Amino acid sequence: MFKKILVANRGEIALRVMRTCREMGIKTVAVYSTVDRNMLHVRFADEAYLIGEGPPLESYLNYQKILEVAKKAGVDAVHPGYGFLSERTEFAEACEAAGITFIGPKPEAVIHLGDKVNARRTMIAAGVPVVPGTEGRVEADEAVRQAPNIGFPLMIKASAGGGGKGIRLVKSADEIENAVKVASSEALSSFGDGGVFLERYLSPVRHVEIQVLGDKHGNVVALGERECSVQRRHQKLLEESPSPVLKPETRTKMMEAGVAAAKASGYYNAGTVEFLLDPTTQEFFFLEVNTRLQVEHPVTEWITGRDLVRDQIRIAAGEPLGFTQDDVQFRGHAIECRIAAEDPYNNYLPSLGRIDFVQEPLGPGVRIDSSIFSGIEIPYYYDPMLAKLICWAEDRTAAIARMKRALREYVILGVKTNIPFHLQLLDDERFINGEVHTGFLDSDFKMVEPEHNPTTDEIALLVAAVMSHERRQRNGAQPAVIVGPSQQWREAGRDRQIASHTGKSQGNQWRRSTG
Repeated sequence: MFKKILVANRGEIALRVMRTCREMGIKTVAVYSTVDRNMLHVRFADEAYLIGEGPPLESYLNYQKILEVAKKAGVDAVHPGYGFLSERTEFAEACEAAGITFIGPKPEAVIHLGDKVNARRTMIAAGVPVVPGTEGRVEADEAVRQAPNIGFPLMIKASAGGGGKGIRLVKSADEIENAVKVASSEALSSFGDGGVFLERYLSPVRHVEIQVLGDKHGNVVALGERECSVQRRHQKLLEESPSPVLKPETRTKMMEAGVAAAKASGYYNAGTVEFLLDPTTQEFFFLEVNTRLQVEHPVTEWITGRDLVRDQIRIAAGEPLGFTQDDVQFRGHAIECRIAAEDPYNNYLPSLGRIDFVQEPLGPGVRIDSSIFSGIEIPYYYDPMLAKLICWAEDRTAAIARMKRALREYVILGVKTNIPFHLQLLDDERFINGEVHTGFLDSDFKMVEPEHNPTTDEIALLVAAVMSHERRQRNGAQPAVIVGPSQQWREAGRDRQIASHTGKSQGNQWRRSTG
């Protein structure tokens, strides 16, 4: 087993990987950019190294610098988390050449499956149904020629990466040339690869994915599905397992297709095979393979009782899975809400700055994957996701009720968040009845402006009192005379100058006391 692992990532996923390493008795190494020097993953790790400035290309995407740190720190392995270098073949190859284990699939599998064009070809050869589209990458002129054969509307999709980057919906022929150029440019800046391909746009459909695990001895199992149809601009916002619309016989077929996809490429470690599902006919089509740990992996961990990071590390160390498909049992229902710093009442614009106060929900069946804390600055270089709130219960109805309770307990002051969005979604009858699809948020869902809630004043006053009390304990200051915040501060979650007997802003005193 490994003695020391470098986590080539930041934020909540870096912290999540490190926690499993600590349980396994493995030392960890963190890397960080200049704007991340105060992040929790930097404090949690046994060692931490600065790798560059804030922009990803100068830090978390600079694999040569990360590899230098790995050699200097004397690590046995590197865990890439998700995003950044997790699906960069050259990074996996560089690790392998340096005698450092890359905790993920072998580079050949990343080439075949991490690139969506190669993945389509592999699936066709394995007999897995795929969405009609181009066989390879296309330039703008080739896209114009091939588009009529595929039909409109169609999707332009980046060959590399994920997270909704490099994707454009095209409804007519006169849009295609410019859309290809825009999608290619976005893909190049996000993943360092500007390749795109065309695919028929299917709507309305569900997005359902299968979690697979494979070892280096040829064993592959499927750990059930995750329903990921709640998306905005192709970015997942809420995931759950099991899917509320997948029939048992379809689930079996989809899991078998996921296993076949992994075996067709000699895949090992954790991977996700994504499908588009017609809920009426129960037909499904291969979408792509994510050759890494997914953001939404906690819902699978809840219903299977497995630690996927532990499984990843064991597999990378050469150990067999130690269990078979028959051993996989599913229990209850799990839901994950991605908590992001954005304003759901203003077209989801990012809301960056200092988080003044955080109070996380607790209780049975509640899990928080987060790296935020009171006083942290949210940089604009990275994804605005702050945390993941995951709830488990014995069935879907109970899981929804538990998630709503947890969301109402979640307090984040200083920036706006999408918590109100999740609460309204969970109250929507169409979501409750399992009637959403991948285009639901963009076409059928609208945020409703909040009504005045008299209890919000009480919550805000309580938070202000706690902050004032903690400040007095640290510096011996006299008690502040707290004045109730305004409705605007309550709803926006922004800083509010709370008058004290000195006439100074309590919020500013809080900033000084936390450095």
